[in-house]
Amino acid sequence: MSQKGLLVVALGGNALQEPDGDDSVESDFARTKETAGKLASLAAAGWRLVITHGNGPQVGNHLLRSELGHVHGELPLLPLDMCVADTQGGMGYMIQQCLTNALHELDLAAVVVSVVTQALVDRDDPAFESPSKPVGEVIPVERAEILRAQGWHLQEDSHRHGFRRVVASPEPTEIVEAAAIRAMVEDGVLVVAGGGGGVPVVADRNGGLSGVAAVVDKDFAAALLAIDLRADGLLVLTNVEGVSLDYDTPQQRLKRSLTVAEARNYLADGQFPPGSMGPKVEAVCRFAEASGNVGVITSIDRVDGALDRSAGTRITP
Repeated sequence: MSQKGLLVVALGGNALQEPDGDDSVESDFARTKETAGKLASLAAAGWRLVITHGNGPQVGNHLLRSELGHVHGELPLLPLDMCVADTQGGMGYMIQQCLTNALHELDLAAVVVSVVTQALVDRDDPAFESPSKPVGEVIPVERAEILRAQGWHLQEDSHRHGFRRVVASPEPTEIVEAAAIRAMVEDGVLVVAGGGGGVPVVADRNGGLSGVAAVVDKDFAAALLAIDLRADGLLVLTNVEGVSLDYDTPQQRLKRSLTVAEARNYLADGQFPPGSMGPKVEAVCRFAEASGNVGVITSIDRVDGALDRSAGTRITP
């Protein structure tokens, strides 16, 4: 198997869970098996892979289980950082098993390992002053004051007649396990890491780490990891073929290629909303700018064409 270089692949939620909302374990495995087949084709073409992934629905379900166990079984609530770590482990197991099986079917010998990964954030990040990232399920009005008394920040969801917990989404400054991941990659291991953006941790004055109730943007974390690993490319997989201008209007048009400067201008003009395409475009811009290499945004179904320029949007330095 010839080596083309190192590719960091950032999987969106639809690559691991059916878009129609079926979030059973069986359905997640079936969808992940499909995605693993696409990733195995990249490995068969000679790419070394590091795979990151989102965990939004999964961590929401984990929080709900914790809340139900607390209310009905008097079990202690799980802190958010532990929920992120738990979903990293479970989803990493699912991805590594499906990818190992897909490689076996192609008669490729490879070791796939998942790493529970921490993302260092600054305890003074302004995001901690204004939590805005919704997590978990809708909270009924009668429970709102109880949870506020426990230190939760809540935001009203008038459409669903309740509240959502909101947490900070600080910028990742370092992937704590990056050196260990690099060592495994150099030894030929395919690594699953940085799930959900990594478990957010802060450092004390002596360098000791502790978790915080926050979530790190998964695409920003993937870009930072790709830069740390000196990757040859960053592939961000989402639910559309590529980056479009005037999205969801009659004037919508797909852009096959953007420079960092062009992409940032469109970001400033509001073309890419912060809750959807915006972080993906900014993440790929950061990678291209720092590494001098190309990043691609496309869908999991078009991954085969993403690297030969027949699909997706390329963002170049």
